[in-house]
Amino acid sequence: QVQLLESGGGLVQAGTSLRLSCAASGRDFSVYAMGWFRQAPGKDHEFVAGITWSGGSTYYPDSVKGRFTISRDNAKNTVYLQMNSLKPEDTAVYYCAASKGGSVWLSFFYDYWGQGTQVTVSS
Repeated sequence: QVQLLESGGGLVQAGTSLRLSCAASGRDFSVYAMGWFRQAPGKDHEFVAGITWSGGSTYYPDSVKGRFTISRDNAKNTVYLQMNSLKPEDTAVYYCAASKGGSVWLSFFYDYWGQGTQVTVSS
């Protein structure tokens, strides 16, 4: 069992940066691949970043590539999402999730989810 708690969301202006954190409690955090998803009102969950258990590989969709960076610190049981050059269309609730295996791109393969943190980007 893994519990996930996101933090770092808020209201920011377009063009600025924000860093989200996701603290994990429970056993064996380092064996899980981790991902960040977001959901805007009226839209489906959208994958925004994924990282393997070792941190050796990261994955991003085109919509955030070059602006967002996912990283993890297994010693601190924490995964981060650095978001730069934020746009109003990045406004959403951001969720972190842990996966035992399978494609990091698909929410189906994630076993544990946090409660989410709101990010609002004003123009």
